[in-house]
Amino acid sequence: MDILSQIVKNKRIEVDERKSLYPVKLLEKSIFFKTKPVSLKKYLLRKDKDGIIAEFKTKSPSRGEINPYADIKKTSVGYMQAGASALSILTDKKYFGGSFNNLTVARKYNYCPILQKDFFIDEYQVIEAKSIGADAILLIASVLSKTKLRSMAKLAVSLGLEVLFEVHSAAELLKLNESIAIIGVNNRNLKTFETNINQSIEIASEIPKGLIKVSESGIHTVSDILKLKANGFQGFLIGGNFMSSGNPAKACRGFISELNRCKKNVTKKMSYETESVRIK
Repeated sequence: MDILSQIVKNKRIEVDERKSLYPVKLLEKSIFFKTKPVSLKKYLLRKDKDGIIAEFKTKSPSRGEINPYADIKKTSVGYMQAGASALSILTDKKYFGGSFNNLTVARKYNYCPILQKDFFIDEYQVIEAKSIGADAILLIASVLSKTKLRSMAKLAVSLGLEVLFEVHSAAELLKLNESIAIIGVNNRNLKTFETNINQSIEIASEIPKGLIKVSESGIHTVSDILKLKANGFQGFLIGGNFMSSGNPAKACRGFISELNRCKKNVTKKMSYETESVRIK
């Protein structure tokens, strides 16, 4: 059994247990059911931002412990102050060291959109996401049937949540439906956990026009961002690159600062080349 199958098998057990402990009517009493979610789509398109979705996770199946003592409040606030467009909070405990509490704490101290990163397999989890303060959820094509995906995405939108639909191949785009506006291409093979940003670039042209494109995982340098931007990507989910640092927020701030410097240099170069053409 590959790691993805193990995770999904364990997730079914977890969800069934939570259903018996926390019925839907109890979840709907959360204060977050009265709160309007923040739009991930709008933040990814903001001209004053760079589309960075900064992720908080303390471990992963591929790397083991990454940063087990990282503080969610300090890191999430630091990410936002660094200029991140959004936060991605892992809530799977067994494989990624996450928790619902981490997301709720991040929601308390930040106004930017928060993506709940987990393995969604049941409509119950969508309601759960709303109850803990998420603005968007991750739905993975390789985990869900087309029918199940449509049902869960439709429910999410009815609750005011947005969906980041994650694919690993162009073929999985066939599961797209009208409730989805953001496509995430995972550069990590969920069976081997190896990463390659060319995965995003190869699929980019197959993604329907008008949808927001997000590249996920395996992004290590500013050059990677510029290369992805050149291929139409507007969002960039970065986790391990920041979390492996002793100070993830500082790493994020340095990365975004370097990205902005590179963008300015590119703009200056283009301006200079244009002016040279005019002079000739």
